[in-house]
Amino acid sequence: MVTISHCFQSLRDRQQCALIPFITAGDPDLTTTAEALRILDRNGADFIELGVPYSDPLADGPVIQAAATRALQTGIKLEQVLEMLRDVSPKLKAPLILFTYYNPILHRGIQAFLAEIVAAGVRGLVVPDLPLEEAGKLIQAAAAFGVEVILLVAPTSSQDRIKAIARQSQGFIYLVSVTGVTGMRSQMQSRVQHLLTDMRNITDKPIGVGFGISTPEQAQQIREWGADAVIVGSAFVKKLAEGSPTQGLQAVEKLCRELKAAISPISLQTVASA
Repeated sequence: MVTISHCFQSLRDRQQCALIPFITAGDPDLTTTAEALRILDRNGADFIELGVPYSDPLADGPVIQAAATRALQTGIKLEQVLEMLRDVSPKLKAPLILFTYYNPILHRGIQAFLAEIVAAGVRGLVVPDLPLEEAGKLIQAAAAFGVEVILLVAPTSSQDRIKAIARQSQGFIYLVSVTGVTGMRSQMQSRVQHLLTDMRNITDKPIGVGFGISTPEQAQQIREWGADAVIVGSAFVKKLAEGSPTQGLQAVEKLCRELKAAISPISLQTVASA
C-alpha cells in the first residue's frame, strides 16, 4: 500500500505542489461519482478526497450540504459508497482520502469501519468533528491498518494547539484557510500566508490548505505562499451538479486541468517571466 506520506515525499522531491479535489459521493449518483474519480485521477489530481453524505454536516457550506442532501434523498449510504470504491480504487493512481463525520465510525465500531474502508482502497481519513483530545484512539487503530488520519488546524488555533495537532496528524496537516464552513470565496485571506510561515517553524510535515479555494489564481497564490497541497471542494461539487451528468463531468475535467496547471512549477515560471 502506497501511503499518503510517501506520495507527499515524492512530490516534495520533485518540488511539486499537490492538488486535492473533493467531491461528494452519490451526487448526482454513484455512477457519476465513479466516473468523476477516474477523470480527476487522469487530469492532475495527486490525491482525491471523497465526502460521505451525512445528515448534519457541520463543517460544510451550502454547496456541499446541498450535495449531501441530494445524495441522501436518493438513498445513498456508506455501504454503497464503499462498494463503488472497491471497484474503482484499483484503477486509480491518486490515493483516496475519505471525509466522514465521527458518528458513522462509532456506529460501526472503529476496527470494523477501518477494515471496510481499507478493503475499499482508502488511504487517508478526515474526520472534521473529531477533536484533537479524542483523536488518539482512532489514530492508533488506523495506523495498524495503514490508514493515515489527517487532522485540521483552524485559523484561530493557538501555537500550542497547532504544535499538538502537528505531532499527531498523519500524512499531512489540513490547514483551514477561513473561519467557518467550506465554500467558495472571492479572495484568499492574507493571514493564511502568516499561518503557513508559523507552521513551517513548528513542523516539517506537509501542509494542505483548504476551505474557500475555487479558482486557479487562488490555488497559485496558496502554492506561492508555501503550501504543499491545495484542496478544492465546493467548486468541484458545484461544477458536477450543474447541467447533465455529462456536462458536469466535462466541467470537472476542465477545472481540474486548470488548477493543476496553475500550481505546476512550469506554469509558475511562465507567469514569473511574462
